[in-house]
Amino acid sequence: MTDDHHLTETEQAARERLAGLDVDLTAAEALANLHRAVNAVRNHFEQSVLREADLTWTGFVVLWVVWIWDELETRQAAAEAAITKGTLTGVVKTLEARGLVERRTHPSDRRRVLLRLTPAGGRLMKTLFPRFNAEERFVLTDLDGDQIAAMTTALRTVVHHLDANGSDRQDALRASSRRPRRSRAKG
Repeated sequence: MTDDHHLTETEQAARERLAGLDVDLTAAEALANLHRAVNAVRNHFEQSVLREADLTWTGFVVLWVVWIWDELETRQAAAEAAITKGTLTGVVKTLEARGLVERRTHPSDRRRVLLRLTPAGGRLMKTLFPRFNAEERFVLTDLDGDQIAAMTTALRTVVHHLDANGSDRQDALRASSRRPRRSRAKG
């Protein structure tokens, strides 16, 4: 990792900064490390196997979800790739210009658009994914099978929790931030 501070130094500095605050340090450290890991993995892939294919992480993820589902409506592709429909539009334009993805109007509703890989896009994924998977194996080299399974289960649990409860929590937080606040007397 290319951070200016070593991971343990950063964690110690964060513990010191947060001392005395009513926060859950275990949760903060877990999610900070998840964030660091995601960024390190993404950077590794973009600088290795995806660079060789002249793809961004987001471009690869869009290709992946369309490849897996054969054909996908744009709103579903954006959701599967965890990006906005606006971001998807730009990514698809780039992938279309490279001849990797094509759009077509949905047969029963002209307002909806379907995406699918072109033959060239399919060939790219068939040659690229084994190299991508080799890097996935490399990233997890220091974990044994039980650790990988536990990590997979834990991450699925987080995703399922947010899928089931995240929207309600977001709505509640937005509602609480809109409540009128009592004005404090100046003095």
